[in-house]
Amino acid sequence: MCRLAWSGDTRVKPRTQASLAVSADGKKWILLNASPDLRAQIQATPALQPRCDPRDSPIAAVILTGAEVDQTAGLLTLRERQAFAVFATAETLAALDANPIFRVLGADIVTRKPIVTGEPFALGGLTVELFTVPGKVPLYLEGDNPALASETGANVGAEIICGTHRLVYVPGAAAVPAALRGRLAGADVVLFDGTLFADDEMIASGTGSKTGRRMGHMPLDGADGTLAALAGLRCRRILIHINNTNPILIDDSPERRKVEAAGFEVAEDGMEIKL
Repeated sequence: MCRLAWSGDTRVKPRTQASLAVSADGKKWILLNASPDLRAQIQATPALQPRCDPRDSPIAAVILTGAEVDQTAGLLTLRERQAFAVFATAETLAALDANPIFRVLGADIVTRKPIVTGEPFALGGLTVELFTVPGKVPLYLEGDNPALASETGANVGAEIICGTHRLVYVPGAAAVPAALRGRLAGADVVLFDGTLFADDEMIASGTGSKTGRRMGHMPLDGADGTLAALAGLRCRRILIHINNTNPILIDDSPERRKVEAAGFEVAEDGMEIKL
């Protein structure tokens, strides 16, 4: 997929990493995860750009669903002495606290707010609830026991509520237990982990040595994959966090046609969702 994108193949759109910006009023914005690509994402999104002198950012807060590099590295892009808040579980905040590089986010101007899963909180005209999702700790914290598919504060999803409308964001899921499916069924829009199409995709392509499940991500395909687990949901379903080995990134590929026939969309940069 990368070779196709670099060569200019029109069937493959270049994409940055999974991150979402939400707003109740179009003025103050909340990021769900801070991708390493955040600078490029801000440059491509006028709503996230400064509007007045001398320093300004419409980004008022960042919600983290974990402490992986892909979820946190973009925080370093926001180190320009502009006030904002970071909301995350105690496990994720502990990972940030243990890494001294994040001290560039001065504690006097960037507040870190611990969130308990299952307890909704108000933020920017929205109601937010973090909830545990089967997964694992960040790669750099695995050690000898990655605790695969465990449900802890190290891997969470986020439910965003505005009035009667609900959006659920799950960038990483190793399984879909009944409680998670029930939450998804009550949403208007679900953005869900679409990392790999097949569990052995990286091994088969020679790009890695781990299965998707070993990395904390269930595959899309198969009797116990995401397409089957989320079948029958009547909400809008959008696949995110798609690995560069996943053939659904190729327009009109057999895999792409299969996910679309199952009622799923494939996310791309610049998508706008209005509820």
